[in-house]
Amino acid sequence: MVGMNPQGERRTEDQVLALAPDAASRKAGARLGVPGPWSGAGARAEGGAGAVWGECRGSGSTPYRTVVDLADEAGPGFHCTCPSRKLPCKHALGLLLLWSSGAEAVPVTAEDPPAWASAWLDRRRQRARTAAEAAEGPGGGSGEPAADGGQARRRADRRAQRMAAGAVELEQRLVDLLRHGLAAAEGSAYGPWEETAARMVDAQAPGLAARIRELAPLSGAGRAGAGAGRGSRLLEECALLHALNQGFLHADRLPGPLAATVRSRVGVSTDAASVLASAAPVRDHWLVLAQQDGDDGRLITRRIWLRGTATGRMALLLSYGGGGRSPELSLPAGLVLDADLAFHPSARPLRAVLGTRHAPPAPCPAPPPGVGTEAALRAYGEALRDDPWLDAWPVVLSDVVPVPDPERGWQLADADGDSALPVDPRCSDRTGLWQLTAISGGGPVTVFGECGHRGFAPLATWAPELVAL
Repeated sequence: MVGMNPQGERRTEDQVLALAPDAASRKAGARLGVPGPWSGAGARAEGGAGAVWGECRGSGSTPYRTVVDLADEAGPGFHCTCPSRKLPCKHALGLLLLWSSGAEAVPVTAEDPPAWASAWLDRRRQRARTAAEAAEGPGGGSGEPAADGGQARRRADRRAQRMAAGAVELEQRLVDLLRHGLAAAEGSAYGPWEETAARMVDAQAPGLAARIRELAPLSGAGRAGAGAGRGSRLLEECALLHALNQGFLHADRLPGPLAATVRSRVGVSTDAASVLASAAPVRDHWLVLAQQDGDDGRLITRRIWLRGTATGRMALLLSYGGGGRSPELSLPAGLVLDADLAFHPSARPLRAVLGTRHAPPAPCPAPPPGVGTEAALRAYGEALRDDPWLDAWPVVLSDVVPVPDPERGWQLADADGDSALPVDPRCSDRTGLWQLTAISGGGPVTVFGECGHRGFAPLATWAPELVAL
C-alpha cells in the first residue's frame, strides 16, 4: 500500500515518487509536496490506511480537487479534476508527498471526507465490490477446488480488486482521450498506449491490455495506422473498449451469458475441469475443419476448429505448449471425431473442451456443407449481435472461386452470383492463397475460414480430391 505501510507508518518520499509515471511528473509533484498550494487537506484512516484528499491552487480560479484511495490492497487509486492524462498526476503525487511529511500537514480525521471526495470513493469501492462479485460468478472463479477454502477466495478477491482498479483507471484515460480530442492522439507515439496496456497487465486484465494495444496503430503511431478513416476506426475501438469496461464493472446487471462473455473478454478464464463439470456435454460426430499453431516466443497455441455433422455447431479447441514443446492435442484436418464437447459459458458459445471420445477418429468421406458469401456475412452479423467484441466467426464457404489481385486485394467470389468477400489483408502475403488458387484451377471449391470485419481468412479448402491446405 502507499501512504502507510502495513505497520501504520507513512511512506517515505522516495516510495511516493516511485509511483510517478515519468521524470517530469516526479519533478512537478515534488514542487507541490508543500503546504502552500493546498487547502482543505485531510486523511481518514481505515485499518492503517484509508484515503487522503485536498484542493490544490492552480492557474485557474477553481482549485483542483484531488483524492487518493489508499485502502485497496491492489494499489492506490487516484482522482483529480485537472486535465492531465497521467496517472498519478502531479497533484496526486504532491498530495501524497504532503501526506508523507507528517500529520501537521494533512491531519487525520474520523469524519467523512468532503462530499466530492466521498462520492468518488464510494463509486470506486462499489465498482470493486461489483467486479469481485462478477469475477466470482459462473465461469469467473479461480478454477481451484473448493477445498482450498478461504485462501482461494482471498486470491480471487485480490485479483477482482486489481481488475476493478484497472478498469476504473482505464475509464479515466478514455475520458481524458475524448476530452482532448481524437485529433490530439493522431501521430502519438506507442509509449502511452504501451504504458496503459502494461497497467492493465499489472491489474491482471490481459483482455483489456490486448484491446488497448490495438489502438496504437489506429492513432497513427506508425505505418500501420496510415489510411483514410482511421479516426473513425479509433472512435469505434474506443467505444467498444468503453462498453467492455463498463460491462465488466456492472456485470451483475447483465444477463448471465453476456456477463460470462464480458468476463472472458477482459481476461477471466475458466479452467477445463470446471467447464467439463458444469456444462452439459454435446455429443456429435465432429469434423476437424482446420488446425493451426501460433507461437509468440513463449507459448505455442494450437487452435482446432470443429463442426458437428448433426448439430451444425462450430467449436474451437485451444491447447498450449510451453518451452518450445508442441501441444499434446493434435487433430489433423479431415478427420471425424465421435466425442462429447463442453462449451465455455458465453452469449455465443464457441470455445469448447474435449470430453469423452466414443470412437477413434476416422477420415471424413466428403467436404462439409457450406454457404454463400452473403450467408457468411449474416452468420458473422448474428454472432456479433451477441458478442460485440467478436473479431470473426468460423464459416464454411461452398462453391467460391478465389480471385487473385495483389494490388486491390484478393477476393472469394460466389461461382453462381455477383457477391464476393474480400480476403483479410493480413493473409495477403501467405503462400496459402496461391495454393488455394492452384487447387481451384479457376473453378469453385469449398473453403473454411473466419469471416470478420477485416474480411475472410481462409484456413482450409476441399477440392474434388479432398485436399486440405
